[in-house]
Amino acid sequence: MPEFYLLSTVAAAITLLLFFVITLKVHAFVALFLVSLFAGLATGMSTESLLFSMQKGMGETLGFVAVIVGLGAMFGQMLDVSGGASRLSHTLIRTFGEHRVPWALGFTGFFVGIPVFFDVGFILLMPVVYRLAQKSGRSLLYYALPLFAGLSAAHSLIPPTPGPIAVAHLIGADLGWMILFGLIAGIPAMIISGPLFGTYIAGKIQVPIPDYIPVDERVEDEDELPGFGLLITIIAIPLLLMLLNTTTAAFLTEASNVRAFFAFAGHPFTAMLLSVLLVFYFLGIRRGYSKNDVLAIAGKAIQPTGMIMLVTGAGGVFKQVLIDSDLNSVLGGILAESSMPPLVLGYFIAAAIRILQGSATVAMVTSAGLMASIIEPLSLEGPVLGLLAISIAAGGIIASHVNDSGFWLINRYLGLDVKNTLKTWTVLETLTSLTSFIVILIVSLVFF
Repeated sequence: MPEFYLLSTVAAAITLLLFFVITLKVHAFVALFLVSLFAGLATGMSTESLLFSMQKGMGETLGFVAVIVGLGAMFGQMLDVSGGASRLSHTLIRTFGEHRVPWALGFTGFFVGIPVFFDVGFILLMPVVYRLAQKSGRSLLYYALPLFAGLSAAHSLIPPTPGPIAVAHLIGADLGWMILFGLIAGIPAMIISGPLFGTYIAGKIQVPIPDYIPVDERVEDEDELPGFGLLITIIAIPLLLMLLNTTTAAFLTEASNVRAFFAFAGHPFTAMLLSVLLVFYFLGIRRGYSKNDVLAIAGKAIQPTGMIMLVTGAGGVFKQVLIDSDLNSVLGGILAESSMPPLVLGYFIAAAIRILQGSATVAMVTSAGLMASIIEPLSLEGPVLGLLAISIAAGGIIASHVNDSGFWLINRYLGLDVKNTLKTWTVLETLTSLTSFIVILIVSLVFF
């Protein structure tokens, strides 16, 4: 199929989706399915392979997201009802001051995002964001965007999360150099896209807590709230298990029983399930709630998650159809023939693939696979490979938009329309990407 036709079809599909959702007000779930059908048929997929691709996209997305969102909703509701989210918000405000809370959330998200999936850290910490917004009356963006920026920068740039690990493996980059350069690039990127941009845009767009997100409105006696130490312990246990999972996977052999144990205990499903059991017991049963009360709280938490999961899954459908249309190899081949410097080429291949098909991981892996073929002829090694790996990872996170399932997850949890999601989350990811890439280019002057 001609390259121009394929790229034009994908661009048309994205434009059509925006037209359906923004202009015609078609529900995002329906619009994503309609556009996925259009994109698949227009790029020459057979009806059988198209339907299989759509099923695969929905299944693979919800296979992870549904479990995390479901368990996370229960965790968050119990944390809120028990007063745990209030305790955390009071402590943050008292410790850092009202105007420095976004900075605290940005750095919290950054360090939480190193060992865990973005989705998990996001779900665990959103109750605190809701409570802070309710208490202060500020736009939800004032607290949410710094947290998202920290989680995104760390998860996307610093091993041992999946994207950076895959890039390191494919191009042979040393993990030590990657971690160092990821920290050097990631922290400025988080600051610019989080506390700075988040504070600015929150003054422009007032976003209340969505009506379908259950946050109790009550006045608490601080003396009756759960202890801060207990809350930090409950939140830290699943994070620690996931950190030990990734650490043992990096340093122990597959035959190791210790690695096998933490592979199970530190999987996001297992770790999140444990966190839910802990919060039910210590913030529920131990604080005077009956078993029926806890069951009712869990049931109430699940009710608003259905549409969140369906829209996110539909985003996965669109992404998978674009991937299976062979877009990656066509676009990668076009850019690989250019004469750009390696760091710039790696970044732009990943960025172009990310923008057109949505998946950050696929963009990173595809770009790294293409760049691997030029590493030996150019004699790239040592810290230069670490820089190349971070430039690829930075390109892979740019401009999250309607073909990214994560875009719809943010859209629903913040209760935004598509236009404001583009103005906030898409810009945040773009700032994170560009800032980290610019920092890497500056650092590279030392080695080239």
